Amino acid sequence: MISSSDDRPSTSPVRRLAMTVAYDGSDFYGWQVQSNQRTVQEVIEEAISQISDGVRPRIHGSGRTDTGVHARGQVFHVDSHRRYSEGKWREALNGVLPEDVRILEVKQVAPDFHSRFDARSKQYRYFIYNQAVLPPDLRRYRLHVRTPLNVEAINQAVGRLRGEHDFRSFSANRGKEEETTVRTLHELRVESEGPELCIIAEADGFMYKMVRQLAGALIRVGLGELTLEDIQTLLDKPERTHVAPTAPAQALFLWQVTYRNWRSNDSI
Repeated sequence: MISSSDDRPSTSPVRRLAMTVAYDGSDFYGWQVQSNQRTVQEVIEEAISQISDGVRPRIHGSGRTDTGVHARGQVFHVDSHRRYSEGKWREALNGVLPEDVRILEVKQVAPDFHSRFDARSKQYRYFIYNQAVLPPDLRRYRLHVRTPLNVEAINQAVGRLRGEHDFRSFSANRGKEEETTVRTLHELRVESEGPELCIIAEADGFMYKMVRQLAGALIRVGLGELTLEDIQTLLDKPERTHVAPTAPAQALFLWQVTYRNWRSNDSI
């Protein structure tokens, strides 16, 4: 166990901490704890227990990421008696976490703060490599599309999708129905530089696999397989179909979570 001069006995008042975490999701079965599987939540809880006298807490994430999905600005909160400074928490956890998980920031927050319910928006980024040959160091972090994409057509489709819509056609069934499938895409844009394309989506909330299905639909537009009229039909007649396919997980990053007074991943 790591000792510190600012430790306090376990009778110290409980503090609530919000932590920003980045991880390479390639070797994880997603965020949420699962039986007999390696998950990000489990790894972090185990690390906290190692520096907290073996007491294993339950951490609460701003949301779940699926198998293979990465994060640069995931947020979770945890309650602890341990009286480390914010900097010491980061140092201590990064000293015991595996190399594919890193704590970027630790903030003491109000006792009623909730990483999920207090989030005002989340931003995801989906990365595409649009060239004949994919550099092998990018194989875990990019979707390789060999056929040239029509970026102008993609941008026109983005204009149709941005804003408040019923996005049922761009979501998958997790096993239970959503109370509402209406969401507001505050931001949806495509940035391109050379062979690299990045789809940036920010909303008040996302449904199961929604970003990957938006990416799948936009890629089909870029390939000439879907028209703007097809996109409009998906919005006007919302139903789950295979028209908007789920793009592969390895190119998706949870990039940033925004709260009232701060945003995760601001310094990256």
